Amino acid sequence: MYGWIWRCLPGPVVAKATLAIVLVLGAVALLLFVVFPWLEPLLPFNNVSVQ
Repeated sequence: MYGWIWRCLPGPVVAKATLAIVLVLGAVALLLFVVFPWLEPLLPFNNVSVQ
């Protein structure tokens, strides 16, 4: 899969590496600012009870 992504990115190696880093940072930002906040209320981590 990573090879396919690398082959689909345009430009020389430096441009491909830059685009790959931008894509990874974009995916991380999407997860941190959109997906995880949406998912947090659905997870049972705040329901802590000690018996």
